[in-house]
Amino acid sequence: MRTPDSQYRDRIKFILEKGVLIKDTPQGKDVEGGLGALTCFGTLAPMAFDLSNGAPIITDRSIKGFWRKPIIEIIEFAHGTRSIQALINAGCNYWKDYVGKGVKHGLEADDLGPGSYGAAFHDFPMPDGSTLNQYQQQIDQIKARPDLRTLFISPWIPFYTARGSNRKVVVAPCHGWQQFRVIEGKLHLLMFQRSADFPIGVPSNMAQYAAILLMMARATGYQPGIFVHQFGDAHIYEDQIDHMRELVKREALPLPTLRLAKERSDFFSITADDFTLEDYYPHPSMPGIPFKA
Repeated sequence: MRTPDSQYRDRIKFILEKGVLIKDTPQGKDVEGGLGALTCFGTLAPMAFDLSNGAPIITDRSIKGFWRKPIIEIIEFAHGTRSIQALINAGCNYWKDYVGKGVKHGLEADDLGPGSYGAAFHDFPMPDGSTLNQYQQQIDQIKARPDLRTLFISPWIPFYTARGSNRKVVVAPCHGWQQFRVIEGKLHLLMFQRSADFPIGVPSNMAQYAAILLMMARATGYQPGIFVHQFGDAHIYEDQIDHMRELVKREALPLPTLRLAKERSDFFSITADDFTLEDYYPHPSMPGIPFKA
């Protein structure tokens, strides 16, 4: 029997009650009059999911037809993908609106840029001109020195992501600062997210990094432990507020099981099809929630 989990709903409620309405958010520049967001900065408590009590695939509203897509996305990024068309072809069609948006930064129309997730995770630039595969580095280090406190992955390449003439990225990474820790035979993961769109983005990120924890645990020979999800700027856009007020009225439900096929142990050979979702009994979906990338 699993304990019902209300962490996601509770943090939605906190933002609704404590958030400050900030107008003209970056995503709102294309909206007449500007689109505001209820915003909390650094005051939102982290969520901590012990995977033995279920995986953080939200049950507050059904994402039954969607949960695999963010896992596809994070696996593509771990493999170094920075092609928008490759993401679309893999099943992440929500990237289609970004085709051509990097041209103003000197990028090809299909390129997310050398400051993107895939470039940072798989091809982080080294001083000698070579590149570093950060996930492979951490796998090697966990196997050799599981006692380390320096098991860290960063999605941020400052000279490509900062605003200005050197910017070489379509979307500056919003999530992906990852610290791994081995304690008592279990591998744990803390992921920091600088910008968190709670109605849409955060459920995707919860699924993604639960999958990453399962993949890293399998690749290093440890049991998966706790996934901690930490936030900088947490927000709900104005046109999402009514849906979130409805969502927080729903009762907490147990989380489902996210299972990785037993025969899969090589991190870079795992695909999203190797994951199955079991015991998923969520509340009804909310199809009218406006999407913000």
